[in-house]
Amino acid sequence: MSAHLSARTIALVKATVPALDAHGLEITRRMYQRMFADEAIRDLFNQSHHGETGSQPKALASAVLAYAQNIERLDVLGPAIERIAQKHAGLQILPEHYPAVAESLLGAIKDILGDAATDEILAAWGEAYWFLANILIGREKQIYDTTATAAGGWSGWRDFVVESKEKESDIITSFVLRPRDGGPVLRHRPGQYLTFWLEIPGHHPLKRNYSISSAPDDRGYRISVKREPGGIASTWLHDRVEPGEVLKAAPPAGEFFLPENPDRPVVLISGGVGLTPMVSMLDTVVRTGRSVPVRHIHGTLNGATHARALTAASSNTTTFYAEPRAEDRAGRDYDHAGLISIDWLREHTPLAEADYYLCGPRPFLRTFVKGLSAAGVPANRIHYEFFGPADEFLAA
Repeated sequence: MSAHLSARTIALVKATVPALDAHGLEITRRMYQRMFADEAIRDLFNQSHHGETGSQPKALASAVLAYAQNIERLDVLGPAIERIAQKHAGLQILPEHYPAVAESLLGAIKDILGDAATDEILAAWGEAYWFLANILIGREKQIYDTTATAAGGWSGWRDFVVESKEKESDIITSFVLRPRDGGPVLRHRPGQYLTFWLEIPGHHPLKRNYSISSAPDDRGYRISVKREPGGIASTWLHDRVEPGEVLKAAPPAGEFFLPENPDRPVVLISGGVGLTPMVSMLDTVVRTGRSVPVRHIHGTLNGATHARALTAASSNTTTFYAEPRAEDRAGRDYDHAGLISIDWLREHTPLAEADYYLCGPRPFLRTFVKGLSAAGVPANRIHYEFFGPADEFLAA
């Protein structure tokens, strides 16, 4: 594989941008249909992003279009490439899995575009695919090597025993996990997640990502899981998994995390179960006694959905209830009624100085990525995590 794409390939790929803009979602849906005909390949992926929510084909269509639009200046795609590599590392995607993706993608382009997908176009896209694939394979190898050789690290899937289970709210339950082998664990970066290989009776193996909701230590991890309506994995965890159950997990992954030594004030903003990575960040700052100012603003529906014990140890959390119940008391259960707003953040947080970390549902992220940007916060000080496939149009 050449270190550079040929000028001819770049021109041909860019020429397909209008077709990708018009038919990208059809192509990616067809690609996954082709790819998942192979059960071994299907089981590599998080199926909740396909069957349960259908969000992954949309995210991939956006990513393929962005790649075609920026193929001659891949530096623009650096953050997206790192995010993909981290997701792949969590899912344990290996070099031998890439050919099946290439075959499915090129086949889908031909299926959807028909005669417009000439041999020359398909050859160009084949070259472009493998150029990007080799970048990802190289980065993923670095991630695998680092996590395997670090203190407490491992490669592949490791057995963890559920040490304890705690109901945090009507919809969120926490699980404390210790390695079955009794050894130490890799200290995660606050904000990262674990990927699980779940073997649920009556279902194909499932893969799910859950943010770590505890500060880093050598003994284990805590995850806090929201019960999703119709969610196969979350329902099983809430209703069936008890202390003593063994779960398989890959090493911590993710590019959304709090730096080891932040040099600016930190503002954490979460919506719903988006508080889980923020708890890890907040606990880390509190336990290490770092001098950097930190503020956590959390929004949830009401007391029934509020996992208050997760942030009870910190006095740095301000809570908004969108729809307080009659039994919810301001000043005791929550601080403000209504939704978090940019105006409130402008008045109560240092917009001109702070780094902002956001996690929550897509509408929540769109509101605050756009709102903070419009309020003058530079893009390099707005960091956000997705629960699910990432898209690149949050600020649009």
